Amino acid sequence: MRVSVILPAAGLGTRMGRAASPEKSGVSRKQFMLLDSSPILLHTIRKFQQAPSVSEIVVALRAEDLGWVGELVAAERFAKPVRLVEGGESRQHSVENALAALDAATELVAVHDAVRPFIDVPTIEAVVEEAARTGAAIVGIVPVDTVKNVKKNVIRQTLPREHLVLAQTPQVFQHALLKEAFDKAREENFTGTDEASLVERLDKVEVTVVTGSDRNIKITKPTDMDLARLFLEQETTPARA
Repeated sequence: MRVSVILPAAGLGTRMGRAASPEKSGVSRKQFMLLDSSPILLHTIRKFQQAPSVSEIVVALRAEDLGWVGELVAAERFAKPVRLVEGGESRQHSVENALAALDAATELVAVHDAVRPFIDVPTIEAVVEEAARTGAAIVGIVPVDTVKNVKKNVIRQTLPREHLVLAQTPQVFQHALLKEAFDKAREENFTGTDEASLVERLDKVEVTVVTGSDRNIKITKPTDMDLARLFLEQETTPARA
């Protein structure tokens, strides 16, 4: 089974620190923030390189980043192909561009946030296996906090947590199904919050959920880097007998 992973990494993000590229110093985009001397993007790619089910990784980048990121990727000498394509001004546009670059023989497509470097291989394999069975599956976790539905700062409803899921990535879909979902969204000028929201609109399959982990954080703000350093230290420090 051919499984392609798309990592949208063309976002501008916020100013969180120095970027990995010397010529980009002063430009702060979270996917290029350094974590133990490597950009977060590379940490994420490494995880999918370790996943047995993954055939290739396609990274969508801004045009000005293709060159220097290509050099970083080449220096890693990855065992599985890592291809770089030009992304767009939005995540949805970037994923759509990457989709257009996939081989027609691709059976499943996994889309993953480039700034979620702590996804673990067993979860990758589980969600790929689930999508192979159902056609569409995402990673998600049940919220631990009580969730309120509000309007103008007034609570309208308390939502039962057992019916709620916080969506994470990877989100994995049959190739043809995901392409159809993106085609429909483009035709109807619809912008979704994630890939599953586009597939749900087709009303062709039920998107199932594989339990994720609260370690699968999305690095979006400066304080997330502190937690990321802790998680990385725990991953790289051998367990004591």
